Amino acid sequence: MKNKQRTNRDSDTSLSSVGLRDFPTKLFVETTTRCNLNCIMCVKQNSGSEVCEGDFSPELFQRLETALPHIEALILNGIGEPLLNPNLETFIRSAKKLMPATGWIGFQSNGVLVTRNRALSLIDAGLDKICISVDAIAPEQFKKLREGGDVDAVDMALSALNEAKRLCNRPEVTIGIEFVAMRSNISELPATLDWAASRGASFAIVTHVLPYDELHAHEAVFCNITDQALALYNLWRRKAIAAGIDIQRYSEVRWKYTRTPEEQAVVDMVEAMKADAEKQDIMLDMKKLLQLEHQRVDEITEIFAAAEAMATRTGLDLRLPEIALKEQRKCSFVEEGSAFVSWNGDVSPCYFLWHRYECFASGWTQTVTPKVFGNLAGQDMMQIWNNPEFSSFRRDVLAYDYPSCASCGLAPCDYVQTDEFQQDCHIRNVPCGSCLWCMGVFQCLR
Repeated sequence: MKNKQRTNRDSDTSLSSVGLRDFPTKLFVETTTRCNLNCIMCVKQNSGSEVCEGDFSPELFQRLETALPHIEALILNGIGEPLLNPNLETFIRSAKKLMPATGWIGFQSNGVLVTRNRALSLIDAGLDKICISVDAIAPEQFKKLREGGDVDAVDMALSALNEAKRLCNRPEVTIGIEFVAMRSNISELPATLDWAASRGASFAIVTHVLPYDELHAHEAVFCNITDQALALYNLWRRKAIAAGIDIQRYSEVRWKYTRTPEEQAVVDMVEAMKADAEKQDIMLDMKKLLQLEHQRVDEITEIFAAAEAMATRTGLDLRLPEIALKEQRKCSFVEEGSAFVSWNGDVSPCYFLWHRYECFASGWTQTVTPKVFGNLAGQDMMQIWNNPEFSSFRRDVLAYDYPSCASCGLAPCDYVQTDEFQQDCHIRNVPCGSCLWCMGVFQCLR
């Protein structure tokens, strides 16, 4: 009953969502898929990706013009490095003439190509926001994570951007950083924030790494359990400890035909926890819960707390991801009226469904295929946005009537572990049940 009530509530809310307007509010435009670095956290480095290299053309940009007078934000990045597109400043100038005065234009960059002259060119063209990738400040660690990069180059980029703000008399331009949190760099987060703030950064976005295969899954530091399940489990774990019961033995004793009183107490405690979860309509994956490294979760919690303290001290606007998956899902992309445009003109609804790739985020290999609703070569942005299929998709997403695969003890199932998604176990054709973006662990400039 609780799930039904939650679904109805979210559906009612969605009726007034900006995602259902007859125009997009945010456009993410992939200016290029080319890049000058080889970063271990990039989708281009995974064997399951099918990313062709190319640049977004001025001809395709003209197809966006009917939508630009309505949008609040134009984010000019995708898989590649935006500064490699020679038309970047032209795009910014053209968009500025058509967008509302309150709208902003920005992009994320590795920063290597931000010279003094390029910084002046970008800010003079009308750039409002730029986010530089900084995952470590120790030189060797930086080079290991972003092959071909150099922390000194990022330092110079931040300096050049701040100087360009002054020379162009545009103090309102905001400069920030993005930090991809991994096991190998998470301890450096507070120091990296301090470093960035001291160099003029005013905001910081922290996101978890998306593991693309089992080999790199150990780098992920988010808890692959929902926040509600984790809270309930911790409550009962404390009860068990107080009663002298080791519920970690549950997998060992649950199938025994005869049990000692101590073993029966373990089973009884876990069964009581399951009954409590069912009463609250919380799905428990006992295998994941029993395997959870509680010490690691506590360590990440402490590091995030230190990061928040550092942000408060330095005045940095910090956006941290969730440590555990949020039970109450929220698709910010669709709710905020976003459309994602690939370098070749394909239009998709979100980051998750923008490209073809394989990932290992939920503990199994999943093939993600792009969801494309049209191409700018044949239609302009407004025509694609308002086509019945795209409109229906957004409405279905905002109903949140699809499973949460990350919470399901039966996952992966044949519905999601397939090369071509058809439907989920709710008999819905929205491929969002296995998406972790809406559960708060992945973030981006938006």
